[in-house]
Amino acid sequence: MSGGRRWILVVPIAVLVTALLAGVVTWAQGGNIQRDLTADTQAALAQAGLAKGNVTFDGRDATLSGFAPDQALRALEVVQNVDGVRAAQLQGDVTPVAPSSAAPPAPTTPPSTSSPPPTTSATAPPPPTDKAGVQAEIDRMVAEAPITFEPDTARLTPEGEQAARTVAIALAKSPDTFRYRVTGHVGRGPGGESAALKLSRDRARAVARILTTNGLTTKRVTYRGLGDTRPATGGEEDRRVEITVV
Repeated sequence: MSGGRRWILVVPIAVLVTALLAGVVTWAQGGNIQRDLTADTQAALAQAGLAKGNVTFDGRDATLSGFAPDQALRALEVVQNVDGVRAAQLQGDVTPVAPSSAAPPAPTTPPSTSSPPPTTSATAPPPPTDKAGVQAEIDRMVAEAPITFEPDTARLTPEGEQAARTVAIALAKSPDTFRYRVTGHVGRGPGGESAALKLSRDRARAVARILTTNGLTTKRVTYRGLGDTRPATGGEEDRRVEITVV
């Protein structure tokens, strides 16, 4: 009987020890990932001349703080491009980046002595100010001009880049309290789940970058990649980028 009782006590203790060891291993691995990502981002920032700032990690998600307003967006871009970083956000003030393709000023013309052309009372409808209306406008624009990429890359086609910029300019007029999530999806391919996840995340990040350089602040835009986990039709529509009001 005494031997049987000892076995009864030993089995729960063994289970408890195994669970504790598994927890320690998981904690250590998480800590190693965060330390490695911190070291990699600090090295990348230093190489870009952006060492004056702090980067902290929660798992693979980075938070940047302490950067000068005119360097914050550049620092965010550097951190987002570090391999292994899933998402990044800024804390503090930033200086918005002006669109690279600003239209030149309209040429001045001498005053005309002729009568002005007749005007009409018809005007364009104001942009929507509710989330449902803004989402419907996003869906309409993306349906009319899809955001497309070069095959098997995160490089936008010229048409896709123009479509993303058009959406960004429209969203810049929406209420400041609205935030947006960019989600990348890809079709099933020979590279497997890991390759699909990376490609979808890289494509979402490319679109998010266009939004934040054409009127939206980085605090209003997040991105993620879902790989091939949510197919639409099993065809070309599986390869898509969605922009959602959150």
